Amino acid sequence: MTTTQTEFPREFVADDARLNSWSEIEGYFTALENEAVDSGEAVLGWLLRQSELASCIDEVGTDRYVRMTCQTDDDARKRAYLEFVEEIEPKCKPRWYELDRRYVEMIARFGPMERLAVLDRSVRNQLELFREENIPLEVEEARYQQKYQELIGAMMVTYDGRELTLPQLGVFLESPDRGVRQEVWELSVRRRMQDGDAIEDIFDELFKLRHAMAGNANLPDYRALAFKKRERFDYNADDCLAFHKAIEETCVPLVRTLHETRRKSLGVETLRPWDLSVDVKNRPSLKPFEDVDELVSKCRTIFDRLDPELGRMFQAMSDGGELDLDSRKGKAPGGYQSTYHESRRPFIFMNSVGLQRDVRTLIHEAGHAFHAVFCRNEPLIHYRSSPIEFAEVASMGMEMLAYEHFDVFYEGEELRRAKRQQLEGIVTLFPWVATIDAFQHWMYTHPGHTRDERCEAWMGLHERFGGLEDYAGYEDVPLRSWQRQLHLFEVPFYYVEYGIAQLGALQLWRHSREDLSKALAGYRSALSLGGSRPLPELFAAAGLKFDFSSETLGPLMDLVQSELELLAD
Repeated sequence: MTTTQTEFPREFVADDARLNSWSEIEGYFTALENEAVDSGEAVLGWLLRQSELASCIDEVGTDRYVRMTCQTDDDARKRAYLEFVEEIEPKCKPRWYELDRRYVEMIARFGPMERLAVLDRSVRNQLELFREENIPLEVEEARYQQKYQELIGAMMVTYDGRELTLPQLGVFLESPDRGVRQEVWELSVRRRMQDGDAIEDIFDELFKLRHAMAGNANLPDYRALAFKKRERFDYNADDCLAFHKAIEETCVPLVRTLHETRRKSLGVETLRPWDLSVDVKNRPSLKPFEDVDELVSKCRTIFDRLDPELGRMFQAMSDGGELDLDSRKGKAPGGYQSTYHESRRPFIFMNSVGLQRDVRTLIHEAGHAFHAVFCRNEPLIHYRSSPIEFAEVASMGMEMLAYEHFDVFYEGEELRRAKRQQLEGIVTLFPWVATIDAFQHWMYTHPGHTRDERCEAWMGLHERFGGLEDYAGYEDVPLRSWQRQLHLFEVPFYYVEYGIAQLGALQLWRHSREDLSKALAGYRSALSLGGSRPLPELFAAAGLKFDFSSETLGPLMDLVQSELELLAD
């Protein structure tokens, strides 16, 4: 990506300003701090200039992050990214604070504006949380997060004469040969456990930093800080705990039923962890595409079917070099969509290895990208993204809309298999969301816990929300299975959003089966709002209920179970 663009020309920041150093940036903050603002209309103009500066700086940071994750073993990229998080961001934060403080003073002087109500709430919250002494702690946190990325990105194993990444090794977990599955599973967990102590050390340092941040903010624990940082204005910790209970009641029994069915179908005495990805009839793994080009082409076909405009958006990303999809040595794990806020273009990152989950990942991240494009004409950067709970509806909802078009990749028996995989993945997602979220609630409200106590808490949740897989002989493996969840390291307390959003996505799917045109219209309308409305209103704009109680979850699980029965082999 490049920061050079003309579709959204700069009006405040100089066209030739690259903003690659603090010396190039500082003057713009000073100009905004000193600008005379004498009316409500002038406040809007001042906000637009602030938004432009934020977009330009964000574009620099996004580009450096993307480049670093695309090749974590490139020292120049690593240095550039660390320079941004260690030298530029820390100097920007107190200046953003001063601009936020000045904005609140303006609103008090000239009166609130309905258009800015959501922004007002957010800015006041940020002012309340800001502590200058937390800035160096956040820099240190970013350093440890980068170390985690580098450590995970370097994990390689040799199998069948080839050096493979752990995502690439995952292909063999779908092999009909149980011996092969066990062998590659053991290779994978041994490689992870090799760095288990180092990863635990990183987490311990992150945990201490986060506890210190909460203390600096005069909050009882990091959970309280995280909820405020994540602007969870519309639900609280007790609601999350109730959601965990609803998942335990409605989803966990279904997962265990599916596991028992799997055990019987495979004809094994006990279900082992290497039996969870293979086809229940021991058929070879689904091969939806041969290479990335075919994956992109077929996903484009699905988007075209749903809405030709979606197809054009996706093709523009492909043509514009905004997709990095293959898995390779040195590439960071996982997948994400990021937005370059000045050019207002999305970028998709993932590790494709030729499995059905790659189809889902690309469709998921494309949903995020469509969200970014639908609200790209919003002039305020503050409103060009929505709360995560709805942002994930954009992506998970697109997965469910695309579900009805898997015939692009499969036919007959394989089509039923792919659909079952999708639905079974949703059923198993909910308990995993509850496990990860509950683990964080426990950890951060018990700041003095030991590693052994942390392990005991994790295993208790594993028992509460887990399936029927048997780890006999490998009892040490699940003890640290939480280490593979990037969110615990990179974005603490960002995970329950997936469960809340999945409820929205399933509702969207249900509506699409009744009236696809109406469901798509609601989806597009809600995405176009960006973050300019409170969370319940965004759900309502898409025709969805913002509710994650058993009353909502139960009927949706019934729908999924009925569909699974129709797809039974």
